Amino acid sequence: MESEILRSELAGTWYSDNPEQLAREIDAYLERAKPEEMGKPMALILPHAGYRYSGMVAAHGVKLLQGKRYGRVIVLGPSHRVPMLDTVSIPDVSHIETPLGLIEIDRDFVAELWGNERFQSYPQAHGSEHSVQIELPFLQRALGHFKLVPIVCGELGMAGAESIARTLRERIDADTLVVVSSDFTHYGRNFDYVPFTENIPANLKSLDLGAFRLIEQKKLGDFLRYIDNTGATICGRSPIAVLLAMLPDSARVRLLKYETSGDLTGDWSHCVSYISAAVSGAWTKIDKVPAPVAEGGLSESDRRQLLAYARYLISKQLKRNGPDFELAPTPAMKQTMGAFVTLHKHGQLRGCIGEIFPRRALHAAIAEQALNAAFHDPRFPKLREDELNDIDIEISALTAPHSVPSFEDIEIGKHGIVLSKGMCSAVFLPQVAPEQGWDLSTTLSHLAMKAGLGPDDWKSGCQFQVFEAIVFGEKTG
Repeated sequence: MESEILRSELAGTWYSDNPEQLAREIDAYLERAKPEEMGKPMALILPHAGYRYSGMVAAHGVKLLQGKRYGRVIVLGPSHRVPMLDTVSIPDVSHIETPLGLIEIDRDFVAELWGNERFQSYPQAHGSEHSVQIELPFLQRALGHFKLVPIVCGELGMAGAESIARTLRERIDADTLVVVSSDFTHYGRNFDYVPFTENIPANLKSLDLGAFRLIEQKKLGDFLRYIDNTGATICGRSPIAVLLAMLPDSARVRLLKYETSGDLTGDWSHCVSYISAAVSGAWTKIDKVPAPVAEGGLSESDRRQLLAYARYLISKQLKRNGPDFELAPTPAMKQTMGAFVTLHKHGQLRGCIGEIFPRRALHAAIAEQALNAAFHDPRFPKLREDELNDIDIEISALTAPHSVPSFEDIEIGKHGIVLSKGMCSAVFLPQVAPEQGWDLSTTLSHLAMKAGLGPDDWKSGCQFQVFEAIVFGEKTG
């Protein structure tokens, strides 16, 4: 990596180009901000408008950093000008310069990220992109010295966001702060988004906080579907998706401040919403993706225990009386794997939800996804107690997905498939195509339609990842 300085182009427009004046302005925002105290944040969500519009909102998050120390800060922001499909870009430079001085890039860390093909370096994505650079003077005033990892995100589907999140989680630790840069709804004809014309302040707040509730609940899929269903113009949806895919179960998201430009200008015909939020907890490195588990990696006893555990958890949720069941995870059950849980009723699908990318122990993934399949699959009503004896449970333990150059590399019956195109993505487990009697082209047509695309859209512009699965069920053992 060459020793090169990227000089921010924001000074003089987005904020003052005078170092002393800029420092005073930021310090004044921080002095006025009074967020509720919390421990050392692991992540923040901050707006990225000019400081005169969103500086006060941003200060509510940055205020929590004062007196704290981080060795590394990862800033994730969206690309507003350069289209990038399911990739992110990091500038190939040694420092970024703002009026407050130089910030060193964590070059060793960045070099590791470039081992994932989704991490690229596109110079044109950084020169005039404000989403990452707008956060830097605030961070400089609050933290002083730190090493920076500036990441500009293109359009990410769920698979892309999860892959990027996995790569980051394998490398970060408690000395890392993650900052997500995002404005929320952009309302008005200039933004081509006018879903309502009356009670604009109240409707905007309801729209924005509806999205934030899903962030608060760490529901990545629901968050992306909410944006698709409402058309909400949240420009940082991709970096938010990466954060949601990164967050451990123990993390807690808290809203600090909500405001719109309309509150400041009185112009509700053209306004942008701003949110500041903090995430409590601490990052821990997760293990790198292990080698694929051999078919014999889960013993017959392991499989029976996991199936019994899934049924017990569903029964318990339904408040059905029965003996307690305490799972004693074996080493095979503790392997980091993805997992899907599928329910059938009289041979018909009754629920199927899972997680593709490995991020936790197999038994923990199965525990959560069993309940999701029974009670949170949006295609079906919640499972009723009187149905419990009619369902059978199937578990798919997944190897880590990896990209393939072409759909021609997909093997029906062997590979599960993740199809991604823009913000659209969908997945089929390996057993889907054989169960339906589909060939490859028919499978990909159905997968494209599941992603919300046309039946022929898989033929161009799509990216494919494949994985394998160990499949076992109550009927198959």
